Amino acid sequence: MSEILVLVEHVDGEVKKVTLELLTLARTLGTPSAVWAGPGITPDAKARLAEYGAEKIYVAPAGDIVEYVVAPKAELLAQLVADKSPSAVLVAATAEGKEIAGRLAVKTDSGVITDAVGLGEGFVADQSIFGGGINVQSKVRKGTPIVAVRPNSTAPAPAAGAGAEEEISVALSEAAKAARIVERVKQEKGARPELTEAAIVVSGGRGVGSAENFSIIEELADALGAAVGASRAATDAGWYPHQFQVGQTGKTVSPQLYIAAGISGAIQHRAGMQTAKTIVAINKDPEAPIFELADYGVVGDLHQVVPQLTEEVKKRK
Repeated sequence: MSEILVLVEHVDGEVKKVTLELLTLARTLGTPSAVWAGPGITPDAKARLAEYGAEKIYVAPAGDIVEYVVAPKAELLAQLVADKSPSAVLVAATAEGKEIAGRLAVKTDSGVITDAVGLGEGFVADQSIFGGGINVQSKVRKGTPIVAVRPNSTAPAPAAGAGAEEEISVALSEAAKAARIVERVKQEKGARPELTEAAIVVSGGRGVGSAENFSIIEELADALGAAVGASRAATDAGWYPHQFQVGQTGKTVSPQLYIAAGISGAIQHRAGMQTAKTIVAINKDPEAPIFELADYGVVGDLHQVVPQLTEEVKKRK
């Protein structure tokens, strides 16, 4: 089967979950090869990549690859595309991943698809466009398909690969060194999963009523092992930090389960969550647009429904 390059997302030597999803997806279409950019690969990381199907692991350990913004990773991938002639390149549809994909497309004179939520035979991608109003299928018509896939679009499944390591050296152009990273500030990691990677997301909206009442949303999220999200109305009101906003002007999530509590379902919010596998809506307004999208709906006061749901979840643990 043809080789598919997967750019590894990693932090402090740990492989992020989205990479395991990409390797799983790549296995359905060809032979996955992981690309590790920068220093810090560990035996555990190599074993993890091989566990999820990486037949080869291309390692570019040079420190300067991660000392500059985005461009060095695009040049590394462009060199591999030229040398290895893969059938496709998969990256995570994060802010950085999508910029890498765009730069790589220019360097290789290829087509690029971003925010894919599925990828089928012939590298036909499923996408949700125009603020989430239309679902389409897209295909690259020129060069090597470069596809940025949304986190949580594929459930990661282990299937052992050879994990053969091959070290790669890349000579960076002066243009790639135009923007140097001068400082990194490590964000304190809480007990909850990262919003864009979480398998379950519990979001609160205007119906929550206040910043203090968001504790109801947090308690349900903690009972489920979920991330907490919020609508634009809630973040604009100052009830929850903007970094947790889900929607067209916030973050896009594709969890296995999305619970929307007190969210009306404006198109702006739907654009950020409608690709969730299962959507549960809790709203006291039976005419709320969110019910058009929901797989399951509860018409009721979230201040009564959510605490009861939390208690039931705790009982089953």
